Amino acid sequence: MYYQLLFSKSKAIKQLISGYLASCFSVFTNDRGITGIESRKVPLYQGGYNQKILYISGMAMGISKSQNLPVMEIAQAMAGHLSQNSDSLFSVKVIPPGWIYIELIDSTLAAWLQNLIVFPENGYLVNNFLDYQLPVTNDQSQISLHSLTIFKIQYAHSRCCSLLRLGQKDGLIELDKTGTKSYFSVKPIPLLNGDQKLLLNHADEMLLMHQLVKLVDDLVCPDSSSSINWEKAAENLSQAFEKFWGSCRIWGEVKIKTPELSQARLGLLIATQLILRSVLENKLRLVALVEL
Repeated sequence: MYYQLLFSKSKAIKQLISGYLASCFSVFTNDRGITGIESRKVPLYQGGYNQKILYISGMAMGISKSQNLPVMEIAQAMAGHLSQNSDSLFSVKVIPPGWIYIELIDSTLAAWLQNLIVFPENGYLVNNFLDYQLPVTNDQSQISLHSLTIFKIQYAHSRCCSLLRLGQKDGLIELDKTGTKSYFSVKPIPLLNGDQKLLLNHADEMLLMHQLVKLVDDLVCPDSSSSINWEKAAENLSQAFEKFWGSCRIWGEVKIKTPELSQARLGLLIATQLILRSVLENKLRLVALVEL
């Protein structure tokens, strides 16, 4: 399927975009000094929440300083290369003095979410950031944890699990828990309408999506993980879940009139419990309780 092919190698959106940015060095292949930069870390970070998924790169500025070339000229050339060679996965624009803004389009974001929440047909867990990296232990001597915050994170995980089981009982989704401690969807979940726009367009849906993208980037891309406060990161995700659950209904009139929207929202819950479990067990060394 398209979403599996697109993210077959890149589990995080940051990985995907970094790969395309690295290819931009081919624009400057006549200068060996510039092509050598390809082996370095691609400067890229996620922009703040503004109801869209945005990444910003200052790569053109780095090239300008090292090669004494006009930064805006380099940025425009790189943006043009990205636009022509990214298979229309995102939109690109240049902001003075040379920032490259890369915004995901809805279909790319939907493909990423599908890849995260749908259990692979061959049973192999491609979501490798969910694999245990640290043993689960009760020894918290190396980690300073605040019990109230941890309870809120565990509660959010448990609440997601109970809502997913209810969604399966009502026939909205079909879940697979084989071989894992987490829930996955057996089949792709409707995330786009007929115009290829996200069904999940409420402000609190996008806030939750933003937090999910950020945490997967942090879990998968090791370059920044050493400086991350994982307790705070999981707290932010749990708070986004609470806002989402407080304003975005799944049952009642929504289920009757727009069942696809109910399914899409359950898809967000699948992703949320996956990521919360990974942080709780892999990073905070705690058990992600299914029931409290």
